[in-house]
Amino acid sequence: MKVTLRRFALAAAVLATLGANAGAQVVDKKSLTLDGARRAIAAAKAEAKRLNAPGGVIAVVDDGGNLMALERLDGTFAAGANISIGKARTAVLFKRPTRFFEELINSSGKGRTVMTALNDFTPLIGGVPITVDAQVVGGIGVSGAASAAQDEELAIAGANALGNPAALMSILPVSYFDAMQVAAAFAKGAVLLGEDAGRNYMVHASRREGPGMAEVHEQDTDIIYVLEGGATFVTGGTVADPKTVAPGEIRGASITNGETRRLVKGDVMIVPNGTPHWFQEVSGPLTYYVVKVR
Repeated sequence: MKVTLRRFALAAAVLATLGANAGAQVVDKKSLTLDGARRAIAAAKAEAKRLNAPGGVIAVVDDGGNLMALERLDGTFAAGANISIGKARTAVLFKRPTRFFEELINSSGKGRTVMTALNDFTPLIGGVPITVDAQVVGGIGVSGAASAAQDEELAIAGANALGNPAALMSILPVSYFDAMQVAAAFAKGAVLLGEDAGRNYMVHASRREGPGMAEVHEQDTDIIYVLEGGATFVTGGTVADPKTVAPGEIRGASITNGETRRLVKGDVMIVPNGTPHWFQEVSGPLTYYVVKVR
């Protein structure tokens, strides 16, 4: 009996120790999202525009080297896509900028040319790991800019935008639209500032002369400011006959059981992402700004 009790006590002690150490066996791991990959590319594009770079392909991979996003700028040679992906993969899998490997292989007297036989290894300048809170979450590679050094500059700008979001804003230009441009945009309804500018928001100069379809933006919050006209606006409820028309974008014929408001000049409405909304009736023409925040 005493032996059984001792064995039970020993088992209980082992289980208690395992339970106490369980937290030490699991770590919090950050992951790169698709939105993060797109922001890295946007920052690299903004830097290319600032430097007047002649083109290039920008690729972003996750921490396993899997491609998440790629964008090819105008005027880039055909092989640029594969090279940029290879640079990004090399940077993340080895957790070093690809400059290290190109210089190591080319260095006089100690060149490690045998490394070039490794699979998924592209030892060319222009690949940089993406690091957030001291964790490597992905890699970005650029190929096809004016020089290898410029490839690297664009990649660094993209990587820095995630590790330090303020870095992205520091390279974005101030946008200005004069009164004639704004009036022309409202005359037909147009995008003033789109997502290609590298920001997490867009600005629309919107115009309606009649009711529209019910909408749901799964990623974008709409901030609406009415300039002229009025509308009956419905939010919440259920979209009738919903259809996905684009990733994260749902449209339908109408909304049932929603909340109805009357919008007039000077009103502001904030519609959080994922919320159904519908211009049910319009006293047109209705002109309004929409700032879409992602």
